[in-house]
Amino acid sequence: MSALKRVGIAVFILIAILFFARERLYNQVVIYRSLGPRTGHPATNALLIKEIELDIDNQSDARIDEIIQISLSITSKHLHFTVLNTSNDPNVLFSTGRAHCVGYVRFFAATCNYLLERYGLDDQWIAQPTIGQLYVFNTNIHKYLNSPFLRDHDFVVLENLRTGEIVAVDPTLNDYLKIDLVKYAE
Repeated sequence: MSALKRVGIAVFILIAILFFARERLYNQVVIYRSLGPRTGHPATNALLIKEIELDIDNQSDARIDEIIQISLSITSKHLHFTVLNTSNDPNVLFSTGRAHCVGYVRFFAATCNYLLERYGLDDQWIAQPTIGQLYVFNTNIHKYLNSPFLRDHDFVVLENLRTGEIVAVDPTLNDYLKIDLVKYAE
């Protein structure tokens, strides 16, 4: 086998490993830390609610991981990232389709909270939009970014109100890299 062919196979295998292990690798390097909660909005737009109901297809019950997946799917399907100033109300975003991280987070949280209520899990779980910062190898990257747009980053903290379990989701990151859960440290 030629050296070029071996290098090609090695590169292919490395790319495949990086692709399939991207969530694990990302969570080894990046930690999300909260600066505090951000207000959320309930899903009230009739078209948004209809879309959520269509996506669950009369499913009678759901676990939290399924609710996260459905919410990520709906968010990714309806939003596209922009750096322009846009509404952050999920009921408006459903129509406009353009959002930055705050809009993604509020849309995802509204969808999640709607589903939690729909499946009777709202007394157990809550999806809370959160303002935070990213730490790469335990270094706050935001102090190196000069743009006011990049002074923080929003994500969602899902908390089990009974057990205190915390699950963190970055719907903006999921839209581009298909990473579902992120590492969260208070």
